[in-house]
Amino acid sequence: MNLHQFRFVREAVRQNFNLTEAAKALYTSQPGVSKAIIELEEELGVDIFTRHGKRIRGLTEPGREVLKSVEMIMQEIEGLKRIGKEYAAHDSGSFTIATTHTQARYSLPKVVQAFTQKYPKVRLSLLQGNPKQVADMVRNDQADLALATETIANAEGLITLPCYQWEHVVVVPPDHPLLQSKSLTLEEIATFPLVTYDHAFAGRSKIDHAFSLRNLKPDVVLEAIDADVIKTYVELGMGVGIIAGMAFDPERDPNLRAIKVAHLFGTNVSRVAVKQGAYLRGYVYTFIELLAPTMNRKLIEQLMAGEKDMYEL
Repeated sequence: MNLHQFRFVREAVRQNFNLTEAAKALYTSQPGVSKAIIELEEELGVDIFTRHGKRIRGLTEPGREVLKSVEMIMQEIEGLKRIGKEYAAHDSGSFTIATTHTQARYSLPKVVQAFTQKYPKVRLSLLQGNPKQVADMVRNDQADLALATETIANAEGLITLPCYQWEHVVVVPPDHPLLQSKSLTLEEIATFPLVTYDHAFAGRSKIDHAFSLRNLKPDVVLEAIDADVIKTYVELGMGVGIIAGMAFDPERDPNLRAIKVAHLFGTNVSRVAVKQGAYLRGYVYTFIELLAPTMNRKLIEQLMAGEKDMYEL
């Protein structure tokens, strides 16, 4: 058996058992992929895939165990390559971050600026998506690190570390009646149309849960994936906005006012996620330290090794 066979098995699964697409992804021929997989099955003495005619349809029971071993082997191989690259050039390389729009727009700019000043030879890339998508990007080796809300905390195959806490705010025009409230209530907010995040983003589940506990059904007239869109439609008078506090800046948003509502929706924690068992280059540790000042390399390594797994902010 050889590494090519392992790559073919892994890619066949990633391409939803389509060998033609697997071959394209690996820049080889479909017959070659098929032949290599059959040879591996013969050597192991088990069928890895279920078949209908010449087409593979899924994994057999032993095939699922084989895939687990293949993933571990390929991860170790990739780790060895990264070790070699880091020792050859510890301050250069590529670094891909997967994150949501809110984090990319409001949390990361200063961190990225500080990082690029420290590591000018590192080529940095940002990929955006919802929390599930950014977790998948790390799991599938499309990104080195993900940053999102606590919805990624239990993502399978990832180690997640708490970075910082944040709260929601209600945003309204300068003359809005809610500004007269001494201590804003959910009942007061629910009397107005709401503009807020899509269900996959920025603590929306906490917002819904808070209203549900009070048996309130607010009229959500618009859902969006980022705070800029929400603020735009609040300015147009479509309703009251609920956004992440980090997304409001009095100087940048002169036509809006923010009301703190942590007493209604609680606090949220943004988390950074890396692939379980991944080898992290030195500058990745530095990036996490810039993002979460309470972190250091030793603590990160302990958390990744399963120690102090109850650490929270």
